[in-house]
Amino acid sequence: MSVQQVPPSRVFVELVPWADRCRENNLASGGETLPAVRRPLSSAPAQTATREVHVSGTAEVSAGPDRAQVAVRVSSTKVTAAEAKKSVCRRLDYITQSLQQQGLQAENVTVTKDFRRVENAYHMEAEVCIIFTEFGKMQNTCNFLVEKLDSSVVISPPQFYHTSGSVENLRRQACLVAVENAWRKAQEVCNLVGQTLGKPLLIKEEETKEWEGQIDDLPSSRLSSSLTVQQKIKNATIHAASKVFITFEVKGKEKKKKHL
Repeated sequence: MSVQQVPPSRVFVELVPWADRCRENNLASGGETLPAVRRPLSSAPAQTATREVHVSGTAEVSAGPDRAQVAVRVSSTKVTAAEAKKSVCRRLDYITQSLQQQGLQAENVTVTKDFRRVENAYHMEAEVCIIFTEFGKMQNTCNFLVEKLDSSVVISPPQFYHTSGSVENLRRQACLVAVENAWRKAQEVCNLVGQTLGKPLLIKEEETKEWEGQIDDLPSSRLSSSLTVQQKIKNATIHAASKVFITFEVKGKEKKKKHL
């Protein structure tokens, strides 16, 4: 007796939700449709929340003045106009030549002249305005002029000030140092808890302040007349402060790969 082998069969099954099957049957039979049943959505992988560290940083920087201005005044009153002019111009030429020998550039020296009649005489006055960038050279030049010229030549006390560019650089430096201090603080926090500091997500400068140095150990009546050069420099020193707020990304500790 021979047994006939039957080839294996394959079954294809389509699974249709019960609600959809019932809806199709009702539509085919003219019946009412069942309310739709909402299918649950496939749950997408949840995004990992970004871990952050929020820190603030402050900094205060200062800079002394970078310019000093000195005025040298020469005057003469004579009966005739020629004598008044000759007296002033002779000393004026000596002053300008001395400044050139000291290495001062022409653009830092300004000369103004004023000539007028006073009653029955003629009065001429000249002023040499000198701008110094080196305070040591300023003192040497002023001392030299005082020694070589007579009492008719008046040298004003130096006036110290800042150029606009130096003040702007000071503001930027204060902000940058504050950001660096905040970064160091965040770095230390992450190291303490065994994490790795990531990139900054937000940098915000919250507060800035500027003020000039003050001398508190002298009476106010003496401030304009009895200050030394060093005291004037200290009094003209500008201070700048900055406060920043920074948000950094925090990463997990990186695992070292084993080399096989």
